[in-house]
Amino acid sequence: MNTPENTAATWHPVARSADLRPGANIVAGFAEGQELALWRAADGTAQAWENRCPHRSVRFTLGQVIDNRLACAYHGWQYEAGSGQCASIPAHPAMQAPRNVCAKTFGTAEAAGMLWVHLSPEAPPVPDELRNAVPAGWHFCRTLTVRASAGTVRKELARHGMASPAWRGRLGGTETVALILDAQTRLAFIHLWTEAAPGSAAMKALHAAARQLRTDIEALPHQG
Repeated sequence: MNTPENTAATWHPVARSADLRPGANIVAGFAEGQELALWRAADGTAQAWENRCPHRSVRFTLGQVIDNRLACAYHGWQYEAGSGQCASIPAHPAMQAPRNVCAKTFGTAEAAGMLWVHLSPEAPPVPDELRNAVPAGWHFCRTLTVRASAGTVRKELARHGMASPAWRGRLGGTETVALILDAQTRLAFIHLWTEAAPGSAAMKALHAAARQLRTDIEALPHQG
């Protein structure tokens, strides 16, 4: 749910852009309980679809990318990038694909090193405060999985002196940006970016602080 302190909550940082390679992999994701299939078409465009083939409801993450199409693993039906429209039924190559069969697609944008998803096919632009959330030259630290609601995570980050909507402040003594994903009712992901160099003492301190942050959040008696 959106709150005044989290004005950009409708855009969800679901995965690192670097984790999606053109035509190579399909990544599972979540946003507000919606299961997603994340992939990159051969032309480089990032896709976020409901993780369900409209033909027999098999998960798209079991399938494969074929050029600019996503193919279901069950009967091989293929769907076009962008529109999600069924384009081919390999078992019946001479038959025209039904126009009423279409995968459910969501709006995507790439900014601050992340793939952002809006749970709507027609999404507004990513706000500048998120587009510029990660300063140039910063490094990815880790994605922290927390068994708590995104609201609880935001409250705890605020208690640590970090400011929204792109949660920035010092964690483990290191300047850090924490991008929060509202994955499910009691599951949040925190994507941590930092000015610290990989392998440095500061990066190691941030890893330790992140683990302690997760322990503290999950130990809270009332999470909401």
